[in-house]
Amino acid sequence: MPGIREKDCSLIIPAYNEEERIGSLLDECLVFEGETIVVIEGDDRTREIVSEFIQKHPGQNIRYLSSSRRLGKGGGIRFGMEEASRPFIGFIDADGSTSIQEMIAIFQKLDYYDAVIGSRWLPDAIIPIRQGLWRRVQSRIFNGIIRIFFGLRYSDTQCGAKAFRREVIESVIDNLSATGFEFDVELLWKVEKAGFVIVEHPIQWSDRGGSTVRIRDSIAMLYGLLAIRFSQ
Repeated sequence: MPGIREKDCSLIIPAYNEEERIGSLLDECLVFEGETIVVIEGDDRTREIVSEFIQKHPGQNIRYLSSSRRLGKGGGIRFGMEEASRPFIGFIDADGSTSIQEMIAIFQKLDYYDAVIGSRWLPDAIIPIRQGLWRRVQSRIFNGIIRIFFGLRYSDTQCGAKAFRREVIESVIDNLSATGFEFDVELLWKVEKAGFVIVEHPIQWSDRGGSTVRIRDSIAMLYGLLAIRFSQ
């Protein structure tokens, strides 16, 4: 990684009931030289699986955080950000839809920009396994809403792979209120308002299925976004 050293990067993985998929992603993390923080929620075996993995690989810089209360995706990422110790901080979905190697490429671009976000919609993006048609339509509609209410012109605010310089996170984290899936939008909006430069990275991404996002989550996200926008 020219310019940006992997060991200077903290990678946060929010994991809510991910017992079926977290093991594969942790196997990928064995090649990552930075700090990996898994933020665990839910009532399945995710914590047990992560704990056993850490015990089997004592030389790896992998640790987990857990909470007795429901944090939400955004709350989990924020928890991880507050505990991250490295100069560059990123996060990735626990389902393995984005590879660790792809995340390393995103970190590398922080040598030139304040923030780098993965996009599934840029022309050079590679999507071997696409989401279903309805999920893609939802994503497009959601992006339109974001452009109207927040003025964000990015092609994909909801891709789970993002990375930031530490000073960027430190400048906005105390002003973040979102704890759900709307967290990404609030984060990007406030980072942009603070004058930092955000660039999109065409990502290689595969739909893994088994999403924990439900219709009620989408509705809650919409309400959360409106509350954020009109409370400012």
